[in-house]
Order: sequence, then structure tokens, then C-alpha cells
Amino acid sequence: MEYPVNKTEEQWREELSEFEYHVLREAGTERAYTGELLEEARVGTFSCKGCGAELFKSQTKFDSHCGWPSFYEPKAGDAVQLIEDRSHGMVRTEVRCAGCGSHLGHVFEDAPQTPTGDRFCINSVSITFSAE
Repeated sequence: MEYPVNKTEEQWREELSEFEYHVLREAGTERAYTGELLEEARVGTFSCKGCGAELFKSQTKFDSHCGWPSFYEPKAGDAVQLIEDRSHGMVRTEVRCAGCGSHLGHVFEDAPQTPTGDRFCINSVSITFSAE
């Protein structure tokens, strides 16, 4: 798929740390409970570390006790791209940034306590936070 932000692999490697590259460009995962944005509770916006696109509002963040920042819906319907992921012997739904195609995490339909029932489980290293 073609994305609005299109960089070469060389550009990605120059702009991202080795670990950021592994997660965003190779669909890696940070260890649970290690992400710097897990406990972020201020009002603001979470954006893609790869391209800066706004992805989630703080009002949709909730404590899912899964070890990664969790949100019940993206900022806009077209902010993220959902892709079937059959890796590691599982069937999951991968969440990518619709702006640049970077891997953000996965979405699960296991959050009945939220308005949507969804849990967007996002790697802290994939996103940035800007307070309002």
C-alpha cells in the first residue's frame, strides 16, 4: 500500500533509533510494562513517532492492565489502518499508522468496559505525546 508519508529504509534508519526501527518498521514489540507512555494521564494527543500524524486523544486512553498504553478508539476513523496479522501462530489485527504505515500495535475486541469494546494496545515507542 502507498502511504502519504513515504520514506526509504535508509531514511527510516537515520531518523529512528535501532529499537524504534525494530518496532515501527519490523513490527516488533516492546516488553510489557516498560513503555514510557504507559502511565501518561495528562490531557493531550498521541501521535505517530514515524510521521507525526495524530492517532489517539488522551480521553480515549484507559488502564487495561495489559502492560501497554491502551485506547478504545483512534482520533479519526482514518487515522489508523487495520490489517489481519497471522504471525506467531495467532490471528490478530495489527494497527498501523495510516500516514506512514508504521506498526503501532494490535487491536482486540476485549474491552467491554469501554464505549467501543475495543482495546487498541499500542507500543509506547511507536508514539509521542503532546500535552494540551
